[in-house]
Amino acid sequence: MAPVRDPRPIVISGPSGVGKGTLYGLLFQRHPDTFTLSVSHTTRGPRPGEQDGVHYHFVTKDEFLALKEKNGFVENAQFGDNFYGTSKQTIEEQNKKGKTVVLDIEVEGVKQIQAQKYPARYVFIAPPSEEELEKRLRGRGTEKEESIQKRLKQAKVELDYAKTGVHDITIVNDDLETAYKKLEDFIFNSPAQETPN
Repeated sequence: MAPVRDPRPIVISGPSGVGKGTLYGLLFQRHPDTFTLSVSHTTRGPRPGEQDGVHYHFVTKDEFLALKEKNGFVENAQFGDNFYGTSKQTIEEQNKKGKTVVLDIEVEGVKQIQAQKYPARYVFIAPPSEEELEKRLRGRGTEKEESIQKRLKQAKVELDYAKTGVHDITIVNDDLETAYKKLEDFIFNSPAQETPN
């Protein structure tokens, strides 16, 4: 397949349980030299087996806030006592290596990237229906009821936001191969374009 003509990073979002990771996992598997997942900065400590620069860039709170002060993040958020963010430098370094960066981002992060008018392409992965999403979340068998309800509530927020037409493409993940084909076509066959202001 031809190289990606549009070098802008691909921002993939969608509710928990919709299969985002599975979809971009296939993208990496089938085009191993083309894509890379953005490695976020975080102020939390590494968990067993996590490597700095592979799973996260582990930094101190002061380092994180200094980078934020310099407008060094395309998006960042705080969860509990820890900060997480995607640095512009990380994206630029990968671009220089000829890689297309994929960002798996929550809806608030998407809003931040768009507010900055950072050049990116936006893909929203949607479930066939809210009922199907609930079935998938329950099917995991790993979550308590409270957690499922929280995820479903958040899914509603994300689905409503997607309806405002802010993404370049919405892909319904009903059949994995069909959804993957749409994702691949969008990434490889969309002509490079100027970002509208």
